[in-house]
Amino acid sequence: QVQLVESGGGLVQPGGSLRLSCAASGSIFSGNAMGWYRQAPGKQREFLAVITSGGAGNYADSVKGRFTISRDNAKNTVYLQMNSLKPEDTAVYYCNTVPRGGRSWGQGTQVTVSS
Repeated sequence: QVQLVESGGGLVQPGGSLRLSCAASGSIFSGNAMGWYRQAPGKQREFLAVITSGGAGNYADSVKGRFTISRDNAKNTVYLQMNSLKPEDTAVYYCNTVPRGGRSWGQGTQVTVSS
């Protein structure tokens, strides 16, 4: 059964914005911190942001001040609001529990920042 489904990616101009969504099963969402990661071609998957079950967020330096993570516990959904996008933000974006504990990755959602 699919437990993590990312959506909301697309093509956006530099300086633009996107809002990503991650729908998770209730069994893994409730009580867990959730995070966003990304992987660009030829690069390792990198951590972007984490939000605790209580709603406290922390960010990687590369996205701090531009991205905002949030969650809706009633909807078992975590979001990533991405502003001031740069070409180097181009990647496949994934969500998962934090810590991941070996949990499988979803398919991710493609974000392409280009003129």
